[in-house]
Amino acid sequence: MLDKNGIAKRIAKEVQDGYYVNLGIGIPTLVANFVRDDIEVEFQSENGVLGMGPFPFEGEEDADIINAGKQTITTLAGASFFDSATSFSMIRGQHVDLTILGAMEVAENGDIANWKIPGKMVKGMGGAMDLVASAENIIVAMMHTNKRGESKLLTACSLPLTGVGCVKKIVTNLAVMDVKDGAFHLLERAPGVTVEEIVAATAGTLIAEGEIPEMKL
Repeated sequence: MLDKNGIAKRIAKEVQDGYYVNLGIGIPTLVANFVRDDIEVEFQSENGVLGMGPFPFEGEEDADIINAGKQTITTLAGASFFDSATSFSMIRGQHVDLTILGAMEVAENGDIANWKIPGKMVKGMGGAMDLVASAENIIVAMMHTNKRGESKLLTACSLPLTGVGCVKKIVTNLAVMDVKDGAFHLLERAPGVTVEEIVAATAGTLIAEGEIPEMKL
């Protein structure tokens, strides 16, 4: 199965030349490290950055340049900085081609829960609400199961929702799946992982048709 970097590396293959891409907190922030050198991509962060690069090497961090998750980042030539109002105008105006988010749960109909666990203190939903409401192409980066081994791909989310029917594709440590027609559709399996293991780890409806290829990273 994949680690977090492996998930990010596989998602980077979904990024196309000329895309404007928003990277959510967590695994999605790693995607910038793995995008091909022969394409031009603009990574946007809702705290007001356009033109993010890979994470800085140790000792080269600038504490004034951060992403929405308060991690230090690098910027590429031509990068720009702006206020949150401008940033969310980009998002709400549907000027972002691809949104990559983390999730606690995803339902088979494309619902996503990624902001609150009952009983735990959080500051609020943040920019995720605007991203899932405005984006037409959403990929979720997540672990297939929680720390107790319970599936995070469900018939219906049990946690408070961030968005409804919005997720298009999921990349986990076990598999790549499309979300359509009320089910998870298995496209690829992680190296060394069997279809049977993916089925066992998925609580929602999973459709696996034909020979399922192994991911190429």
